[in-house]
Amino acid sequence: MCVPLRAGVAGSYAALVGGWDACLVDLYDTLLSCDFSPNRRELPKLACVAADAWNEAYAQLWVAVQTGRAAKTEAFAQTLRACGVQPSASLVRALVDRDRELAFASARLYDDAIPFLDRLRSAGIKIAIVSNCSEHTRPLLTELGVIELADAVILSCEVGAAKPSAEIYLRALDQLGMAAPAALFVDDQASYCAGAAALGIAAVQIVRGEPDGNVPASGPAVVRSLREVETMLWPPEGFKSRLEGEDRLRGLAKEVLSCLGR
Repeated sequence: MCVPLRAGVAGSYAALVGGWDACLVDLYDTLLSCDFSPNRRELPKLACVAADAWNEAYAQLWVAVQTGRAAKTEAFAQTLRACGVQPSASLVRALVDRDRELAFASARLYDDAIPFLDRLRSAGIKIAIVSNCSEHTRPLLTELGVIELADAVILSCEVGAAKPSAEIYLRALDQLGMAAPAALFVDDQASYCAGAAALGIAAVQIVRGEPDGNVPASGPAVVRSLREVETMLWPPEGFKSRLEGEDRLRGLAKEVLSCLGR
C-alpha cells in the first residue's frame, strides 16, 4: 500500500534537502490564478453566438492551441465557422484581443510565488517554468515580472508538446542542463506529476484552497503552498552531507514509481 507524503509527517518530504539543483514549476494554479470564466462568457457575446455552442466548438480545438498547432486567430476562425458565422479578419482580431485582455485582467500571482522563486534563485537552484498554455502566456509572464526570474520558460504552445508528455519535461531539463534526479517538479495536477515521476523527477502536487476530493490516495507528495515546498528544500534539521540528501531523493523517486506500478 502506498501512503502519500504530506506536510508535517516526520521522516517524509521534509527530509529531502541536498539533492536538487533545479526546480520545474507549473504556472496556472501553482504560481498564479487565472479565471477563464469571463472568456467563456464574453467571447460568445462578441461573436454573437450561443455560449454553449462557442465553448463546445473551441474546446475541440484546445489541444491544437496549447501545442502550437493552431494560433488563436486560426482557432477562433474555426470556432466561428462551427457556429455558422463567417469569420472576418476584424472580428477574429477583436476576439483575440478581448481574450488576451480578459486573461490578463484576471491573472493574480499567489502571495508566495515571487518569494519562492527569489529564494530558489538565491540558493542557486535553476528554475524552469513548465506550462500547458496558449500564446498569451509569455506576454503575461513578462507583464507580471515572472519571466526574468526563470532560467527557462517551457510553454507547450511553443515546444509542441504538453504535460504529461515526456517531451516537455525533457525539454526543460535540457535547457537547464540538468538530469532528472537533480530536479524537483511542482504542479497542481496529479497526472502531470505522474508524468514527471515516470522520468525519475521527484514530483510534488500543490493543492491550493479547499480540497476538491481529487487528491490522489497515493503518489506524489501533496502540499498546500509553495512555502511547504521550501520546507522540502530547506528543512530545519538538514542533512549531514549532500550524498545523504541524494540517497533520500532516489528513495522518494523509487517510492513514487512503485506507487505508479512502474
